[in-house]
Amino acid sequence: MHDGKPSVSKSERLPSHEITDGPEHAPHRAMFRAMGFDDEDLASPMVGVANPAADLTPCNVHLDRVAEAAGEGVDATGGMAMEFGTVTISDGITQGHEGMKTSLISRELIADSVELVAIGEKLDALVTVAGCDKNLPGMLMAAARTDLPSVFLYGGAILPGQYRGEDVTLLDVFEAVGTHAVGEMTDEDLYELECVACPGEGSCAGMYTANTMASIAEALGMAPPGTAAAPAVSDARQDIARQAGEAVMRCVEADLRPSDVLSRHAFENAITLLVALGGSTNAVLHLLAIAAEAGVELDVHDFDEISRRTPHICNLSPGGTYLMKDLDDNGGVPVVLRRLLEADLIHADAMTVTGKTMAENLAALDLPPDDAVDPAVVRPLDDPIHEQGALAILSGNLAPGGAVHKITGSDAFHHRGPARVFEREEDAMDYVQAGELESGDVLVIRNEGPRGGPGMRESLGVTAAVVGQGHEDDVALVTDGRFSGGSRGPMFGHVAPEAALGGPIGVVEEGDVVEIDLPARTITLDVSNAELEARLERYEPSTPTPSGAVLAKYGALFGSAEHGAVTNPFLTET
Repeated sequence: MHDGKPSVSKSERLPSHEITDGPEHAPHRAMFRAMGFDDEDLASPMVGVANPAADLTPCNVHLDRVAEAAGEGVDATGGMAMEFGTVTISDGITQGHEGMKTSLISRELIADSVELVAIGEKLDALVTVAGCDKNLPGMLMAAARTDLPSVFLYGGAILPGQYRGEDVTLLDVFEAVGTHAVGEMTDEDLYELECVACPGEGSCAGMYTANTMASIAEALGMAPPGTAAAPAVSDARQDIARQAGEAVMRCVEADLRPSDVLSRHAFENAITLLVALGGSTNAVLHLLAIAAEAGVELDVHDFDEISRRTPHICNLSPGGTYLMKDLDDNGGVPVVLRRLLEADLIHADAMTVTGKTMAENLAALDLPPDDAVDPAVVRPLDDPIHEQGALAILSGNLAPGGAVHKITGSDAFHHRGPARVFEREEDAMDYVQAGELESGDVLVIRNEGPRGGPGMRESLGVTAAVVGQGHEDDVALVTDGRFSGGSRGPMFGHVAPEAALGGPIGVVEEGDVVEIDLPARTITLDVSNAELEARLERYEPSTPTPSGAVLAKYGALFGSAEHGAVTNPFLTET
């Protein structure tokens, strides 16, 4: 109620004082009063709740409830919660067609939109809510960029579907398309699987990109511990949301900012967790981008260095058997972090949004005893799935700036075979679906990088079709594009420099022999240096012809994948 006060007063360290304090800001306060806010609200910290809710994807369809609960937590602890929307793109629905070019752009657009609102509305803090894949890094990039007190909040994973007594996910449907194409699955069976694979709300169920990045948010210290694994439909998810709202208010009080949390140690912890989990290769791209926004020096080869000293201990899909709900049943991400901490593989002193260190957070949690954790899901460190982490960075004359691989099969993989060259993903998919694939082939898909696509599409349709046709171990795929978190098998992406920037992948010719040596971390084109140099001298990269203004605008801004494919003009490197 109006009590005759001519103005409100709050700390000048809060940006919102510029639009709430003093008689000259009466028009601003009048606008807020139109929305039901009163003097008490206006004297409180203004916390933006960034919400990408949409009826476009099951990952985000429920996020209004999550954001509302976060706002309740803010309001209950003396803040003024203000919800606003951002875009989202469904990585599942955009797979396999031009729409996937918008996916990585949406990461940038989310970060841009949150930054714009924070600047324009003079917000004091942020709760950044996320569901589908690119929501997560986009929100974390925004937090780093604005450096406002921020807490990251995940919407949770979908539960698995049931198909003839077995757990299934969206990945099973993608792989079934390849099986169906070679006549090993009927129309009726495919339809039955399609109808049960995704039973409700939440992000894809395995350790794919969304769940990988949610887990990483805990390791970075930007999400409170134990908040990643609870399913979207669980009661715990609403409690987690309210607690996030309360946590951001403690950050405001302590003036704890992302720059206090996102240290080099935090990123090393995140990479360590990534390779121990067997998470998505997209995390390489996203962590490089978040680090760039945070002003933390991080190199693509840091991932390989950390992976070589960290065991892969989590048996999670797509490389393994179990799903996010199984990790949740065994104590969630903190159980994995605890094992890594006990082995001195992560930094105990890394600060987090709780105001406590990583070690202090883990010590305060009521986690299951180590011997109660199912070793089929989280293996002991002395009996890992792989002695080294599940991520490798390769380099060589085909990828001077590196190529990224997730180890889902043998860590001794070696392959030598003829290149089957395609200028875009659709052509490669037609080749696979037509039954042309032969054992030993190396599919080379180029002009799908950040600039060349533009937008650096994922190739889940192709990788899943290859696996679905029984070629998980004997056909390799090399691309300057990227892969879904659901991809598995000998797939090598993020090849840099990309074809559009004059990279060697642009001059591979049909039938050239490509050799991949995973233990040696090399990926090479078997031609002489003189021949390769001559080809590059003659090479004129093709110019992409985007079908829309947004593709053209962001495509022209993208930096190289080896630096995170950012579009921030202060950071872009080609």
